[in-house]
Amino acid sequence: MTKAFRDRVGYSFANPALLEQAMTHRSAADPRRDMLDSNERLEFLGDRVLALVMAEWLSERFPQEREGALGKRLSVLVAAETLAKVGDAIGLPAALRIPPAEGRTGLRGRATVIADATEALIGALYMDGGLDVARGFVRREWAKHIEADPTPPMSAKSRLQEYTLGRAEGLPEYRLVSTTGPSHMPVFVVSVLAGGREAEGRGESKRAAEQAAAEAWLAAL
Repeated sequence: MTKAFRDRVGYSFANPALLEQAMTHRSAADPRRDMLDSNERLEFLGDRVLALVMAEWLSERFPQEREGALGKRLSVLVAAETLAKVGDAIGLPAALRIPPAEGRTGLRGRATVIADATEALIGALYMDGGLDVARGFVRREWAKHIEADPTPPMSAKSRLQEYTLGRAEGLPEYRLVSTTGPSHMPVFVVSVLAGGREAEGRGESKRAAEQAAAEAWLAAL
């Protein structure tokens, strides 16, 4: 892990092992330790810390907005796509601990892997420095994202649902078509049926595939 990456994170860890663990993908974890040295537990923690910090920030930043609008902003800002953008911006992919064989498959550049490690980094910052340290990192790295749209953004799934309900066509129906690839590099294909039309999308997670399917459906309008 380079000094440039540690400097970019902007915090000196009292326990550097936490940062090392945050950057350890499960493919590089020790099976003898039941993979507890991977970043998955820190990702679990970081997900909750990010949601708390972001909810606090949104309430402060948009005092005139109702809960529904704040919720739309929150869902976009904590989504894997935004997390991956933040991870890329701080040079996180190069810092990931991944076996050489897996690195050649493109695992290091997968959006879901980068997003998970970004959450793990937030978890590590919280564990080592507390909520103020985690909050400082989030507010610095998400600043341009929180200011990107003056109106509450909507995901493709939300836009599709709003479209069909507005025309009394019911809720879109999502169906998992297939899952391929190894467990740590899956590719999901999902179809969506709405208003008598069907579209498919693929992604690195089921949720991402659903969003891609909704985007494809809307693009065909």
